[in-house]
Order: sequence, then structure tokens, then C-alpha cells
Amino acid sequence: MPIRHALWTVSTTPIEVQVTPLEKESLLHDMIVAEPKILSSEWMLIGSEVDTRGTSGRIDLLAIAPDGGLILIELKKDRASRDVVAQALDYACWVEERKPADVVSIYSKFAPGRSLAQDFQTHFGQPLEEDSLNSSHQIVIVAASLDPKTERIIKYLNDRDLAINVLFFEVFQHGEAKFLSRAWLIDPVESQVNAASTPDREKEPWNGEFYACFGESDTRSWTDAVKYGFISGGGGSWYSNTLNLLDVGDRVWVKVPGRGFVGVGRVTGPRISLGEFKIGDLPAIDVLSAGYHRAFIDDPDRAEYFVPIDWQQTVPLDRAVQEVGMFGNQNTVCKPKTPLWRTTVERLKQRFPNFD
Repeated sequence: MPIRHALWTVSTTPIEVQVTPLEKESLLHDMIVAEPKILSSEWMLIGSEVDTRGTSGRIDLLAIAPDGGLILIELKKDRASRDVVAQALDYACWVEERKPADVVSIYSKFAPGRSLAQDFQTHFGQPLEEDSLNSSHQIVIVAASLDPKTERIIKYLNDRDLAINVLFFEVFQHGEAKFLSRAWLIDPVESQVNAASTPDREKEPWNGEFYACFGESDTRSWTDAVKYGFISGGGGSWYSNTLNLLDVGDRVWVKVPGRGFVGVGRVTGPRISLGEFKIGDLPAIDVLSAGYHRAFIDDPDRAEYFVPIDWQQTVPLDRAVQEVGMFGNQNTVCKPKTPLWRTTVERLKQRFPNFD
């Protein structure tokens, strides 16, 4: 269905703010480069006007997510058509073939003299692992509108786990000031999950087992998680929103990056913020030892969120289970649909015999 925006001034006599066309596509491009949060506060731009050499043009913008996946961004100042989707899919074929060295080269042209690894560490607060770089990708089309046929195609592709989405924008003018609004066609978490679920070209039906990444650090403590029964994520919606995938009764296999798998348990309740989370009768913030983004407790996008877990079996960090070829991903929660996840779970069931 078409997505339309409307704005009014806030007063006793509201005045509707008039829509105005975007003069040039290049203006939208320059605005996003200057302020990438127009797209997402969770992504880092790494390329602009990327020459695909062998396809039919240049990728408008290229970004990277916290898990090392790439986001291909196509801009249209007016209505997007089926041709735009075909073009984006053609570009995606090219992006999929890029090796880590290729991605580093793209960034060196976008930010001369800078290091992708160092800037990734600064931006996301975690190292960029070569194995995760371009292990998955998403397609985002930015447009003022979308014709119905193209919308059906995009929803069809996304329903079949191809991570493609549309960000609609509209420009409003009030006096001399102009404003830009945005709205997503599909919840960005759905696209994020689709990208994370199939990190390689092999795909199979999901086995019903959830994967969770627990970022052990000064921010959160695995000792806390075991003692009080939870997993958590925060610091941005990219990290916390995937916790909503979990329902009561779901089984979760938990991995600490750089260490290995440390536990398996069943979900016992919905996602809850740090400000509302309690341990017994006490506010969790008064009990927990680590930071858990306390500074953002009143910020719904950056706050830490918790999901209560009934642990079936856990191990301390120094006994974490990590073997060559085991699945890993930086998404807080995902539903992997790759044979690698199936074989990982089969092996984990041997190492965690109390899993059920």
C-alpha cells in the first residue's frame, strides 16, 4: 500500500506543511553522506558512486552493518520502478563476489588515508573480523514512492528471505525551511534477520533453534546472565530489536564472540528494558554488576533490553565451546537457515547434553 506523510504545525490553529519536490537526486546523496543517520544510526558508510565494472553503472552508496554485512543503497528522487529493483539485484550480484580486500579498496577511495578496520572499531566498538566482512548483504532502495507492481515484487523477494527494503522519503517546506521525513516499507529488523539467516549461498529450512550473540565486556557480564537468567543487547536498535524474535519456550544457543558457545536455555518471558527489568523484587539496575548502557536507560533506541532465560546448561568463559566451522554472527538473535547452523547445533547437543 502507498505510504504517504503529512505534517502540521503545532498550535491552536494548525497549518498543514506543504509537500515540495526534491530538486536533485544529488542533494539527497549529499545529505546522506553528511548525515548517515537519515538511513540508519546503525550503519557506517563505506562507499559512494561505487564503480561495479562489468554491470551497468555505479552503486549510489555502500554501507556496512555491525556484523560486517554490506548494505547496497540505490537512490531515486521520484518514484521507483521495477527497473530499479532489477538494477539493484544486478549490483547485488557484483557485491556478493567482493573479497575483503575489495571492500577495503572501496573504503580507501571513499575515505582516503583512513583504515576500514580502525574506523569500524571506532564506530561500532568491536573489531572487524575478516571472515564476517561481506558474509551477507542487504538492498535498500530510497525513493519518494513506489509503483504497486514493484512493491509486490519487493515483498515477494523479502518473504523469501532476500533482504531487500524500501525507505520512502518526503520533502516538506514551511517558509524558507525544508524538512525531510522517512518511513520504511518493511520493518528493518525483518531485513536484518533475513540477511543474517543466510550468510552463505547454501540455504535450508530453519531448524527451529535460535542463535544468540552475547557481547561479554564491561557493558554486560556473562556471570550476571548465568546467575540471574537472561540474555541482553543494547546500545542501538540494531542490537536490541532482534530480541523480539524470541517467544516463550524458544530454545536459544548462546555464543560469546571470540570465546565460543557458553550456554543453552529456554525463553521464559518477553523482551524488557533495563528500566523495567527486575531481579526478584529489586530493580535490575541496582543488582547487576556490569554497565548495561545505564546512561541510555531513558532512550528507547539505545537502552539495554533483556530476555529472561531458564538455563538448561552453561559453562564459564574459559570453557566456552568453539570448534572450526561452527556458526557465528554478531546479530544479538537470529534464525540461521544454513547447513552450517544445523551441523553446529548437532555438535553443540553433544557438548551440552542437558540441552533439553
